[in-house]
Amino acid sequence: MSTIPIIFNESLPSYTAVGGSVRGASTGVSAILLNRGGRYPRRTLFKELEKSGFDYIISLEGPHDRYDLEELSGRFPFVRFILLKDQVSPGEQINLAVSELNSPLFFVLWNDLRILHGGDAAKISEWLRFSREELRKAPSGTRASGGTIRRLCTVPVMQNSGMETLPTIITPAFFRSTVKPLHFPPHGEAQPSLYPFDGVGLYDRDRFIKLGGFDSSINSTYYQLLDFGFRAHLWGEEIRSTQLIRLSYDGEAEAEDTTTDSNYRRFYLKNLAPVFHRDSAHIPISLFPAYFLKTGGEIGAAWGEFNRNRLWVRANRYRFRRDARILTSLWEHPGGMDDPGYFPPEDESFPGRIEFPGNSSGAGFSRGTPHSPGVPKP
Repeated sequence: MSTIPIIFNESLPSYTAVGGSVRGASTGVSAILLNRGGRYPRRTLFKELEKSGFDYIISLEGPHDRYDLEELSGRFPFVRFILLKDQVSPGEQINLAVSELNSPLFFVLWNDLRILHGGDAAKISEWLRFSREELRKAPSGTRASGGTIRRLCTVPVMQNSGMETLPTIITPAFFRSTVKPLHFPPHGEAQPSLYPFDGVGLYDRDRFIKLGGFDSSINSTYYQLLDFGFRAHLWGEEIRSTQLIRLSYDGEAEAEDTTTDSNYRRFYLKNLAPVFHRDSAHIPISLFPAYFLKTGGEIGAAWGEFNRNRLWVRANRYRFRRDARILTSLWEHPGGMDDPGYFPPEDESFPGRIEFPGNSSGAGFSRGTPHSPGVPKP
């Protein structure tokens, strides 16, 4: 049984690093390039990223031979190729790439994405250089400019190959007593989003590391992103959109695999089960009987999983700023996520009333309709 990481990159996958000895620019922004497979014009892609002015590019390579790496590393000395020995999740790949970087900001991309607008790294650094506190003190002209708040992650507008804007803004909502993510297309600047769709976005490196990065004990890409997003918002971080950067897929965006399994149970216990009270969070031990009855299986294994997550929440209890009930109510409150002082009325039935439906699977995403399953039976 895998343990839940307490600190960032508690365990790293096996890999070899090649190249990346020369800084390409001094903008404070580097790029992390995830490879989805297929034959893409790598030289053209690296040239485009070179023109954008990124300090370094980390290219994640799967566990297979790359016979052109020597040539590419010579032609593009600012690209560091990470050769993975085994197949690992995108979240683990991002964690690994971040450990190889020193840039204050990093931009996560896939090799089937193209930057249509706003990909200049110097401008990106300028947009994101202010913290919320610095903006309050800044001149009114600076304060009015969009996208200048330093936050954990800023997500761009994303389109498919037909130039249709994708519904990449995700919000949490209650649906039949279960928290569900809903997808909507972006319609303004600095809209809050539950998580960065496909992992794509501009991240603040220090905030990312303090948050713990992506949970390597979750194997599902979908639940890894969902866990990252919920944890970020529960711990007081911000994930917001920008209209200043626009990307396009070469084809269609990959469908999200929302199949319920043990990954969802771990996500549920870490994010939906904790209750926030006064200045900390905890998982009530009284929740275990309902958890066991709904998930089934052997009681010892169920208790082991429940207790491991309960201990993880206890170790991080003072990092919580709200629980899932408060988060969802805050999102639905008229003041939205811009009213962090709002607390909904006490509701002791939460989280015990969250349902544990049977196994299900989903693909793609919907516009304004429930998208993810609840806690599953095995």
